[in-house]
Amino acid sequence: METFLIKAAQLILAFAILVIIHEFGHFLFARIFGIKVEKFYIFFDPWKSLFKWKPKSKKKNSFWGDTEYGIGWLPLGGYCKIAGMVDESMDTEQLKKEPQPWEFRSKPAWQRLLVMIAGVLFNFLLAIIIYAGIVYATGEKYVPMNEARMGMEFSGEARKIGFHNGDIPVKADGEALDRPADAFMKMMQAKKVTVLRDGKEVDINIPEKFIFNIEQEAKSDTASIAFFAYRFPARVTQLMPGEGAAKAGIKEGDTFIAIDSVATPSILDFQKNLAGHDDQTVNVTFTRMTENRLDTLTLPVKLSSSSKMGIGLEIDPSAFFNSKEINYSLLQSVPRGIEMGTDKLTAYAKSMKMVFTKEGANSIGGFGSLGAIFPEKWNWIAFWNIAAFLSVALAFMNILPIPALDGGHVLFLLYEVVTGRKPSDKFLEYAQMTGMVLLILLLLYANGMDIVRLFK
Repeated sequence: METFLIKAAQLILAFAILVIIHEFGHFLFARIFGIKVEKFYIFFDPWKSLFKWKPKSKKKNSFWGDTEYGIGWLPLGGYCKIAGMVDESMDTEQLKKEPQPWEFRSKPAWQRLLVMIAGVLFNFLLAIIIYAGIVYATGEKYVPMNEARMGMEFSGEARKIGFHNGDIPVKADGEALDRPADAFMKMMQAKKVTVLRDGKEVDINIPEKFIFNIEQEAKSDTASIAFFAYRFPARVTQLMPGEGAAKAGIKEGDTFIAIDSVATPSILDFQKNLAGHDDQTVNVTFTRMTENRLDTLTLPVKLSSSSKMGIGLEIDPSAFFNSKEINYSLLQSVPRGIEMGTDKLTAYAKSMKMVFTKEGANSIGGFGSLGAIFPEKWNWIAFWNIAAFLSVALAFMNILPIPALDGGHVLFLLYEVVTGRKPSDKFLEYAQMTGMVLLILLLLYANGMDIVRLFK
């Protein structure tokens, strides 16, 4: 229950931040052009609101005045009710009256276009600011792909299509791979990945729906890695007093190389070969640095009822391979933030084509799926990373040319700019209603899929 509440709290907070920034983009540009904003709400408020406030301003048409600010009870989004515009409120009574100079419909098309684009723009700018803030605060430390001398450990689905444990991925569709976080998605979306195998370059063709196989595999109880992970030795970093390893004479810094004469070159090999020896004694072979001399030793170790020997292992690949550490000044963090935001937007846009496949439709999720991507324990760096990605996703989804989304309004405004003819208010009203019905159906489907997966 505690885990659920932590994940839910993170999702609601992230969603609230993204909604506020998105709607503030619309609000700001509307007020810049002298358009009245009647309401500014976080979440929707059908029938009633949790909170509302309208400032008392003596100055007519003040920047913040004449607007009701509030919090709705339905956390499915938020809205700005802009005077003279067909929007989520479906207030058509105002449109029956003569246009007023402070209304949206009375402004030039280019101003209305900027008002509609502003929400998407602000979400993308928010993602850039978050990414820039993260790299400024923490820097970046990683092992470049070509420095992973032992190569990568690959999941079962990856090995099925031609990857071998020990392969070093170097290119995706001809583009050099460096940062592992970026390489993951580039390899998933590539048509061809080039790996270094035994000193030679080998090309591996990536099936179109490979991403769904990896996603399904990652959800299984038996999956130990998702697609690939750095391959490095099993080195002891901690000993539990009184447990098998400590009693046998294992020391911190020892590196395991075999169990009962079966080679364990990587930490995953070691963990796999150790399993299944409940309450047994195994002969563990390891290397130990003694006075600048590397010795190879073998000791019998008594395991617990769950095949454990009471040790902690090094899990940071930078402890074994050359790593790259970059610290950013405030000015340097901005271009890196732009680069990260652009890369995430590009990757998300490329992945959208998969939604229109059978597997893609089955993988669509609602609030349950969104909540699941947050960590079980509150971690601000992880929270802001996820919030930044969701901000990019929200920006992309909102600019799609679907009625009821910002992209639908932009489409009609571009038509007006090109042709010089404005669609009728009645047409815009019907388009908005159609779009809202489609979005509600999509929302029901997405959250319905979450429920279906819950009972599988």
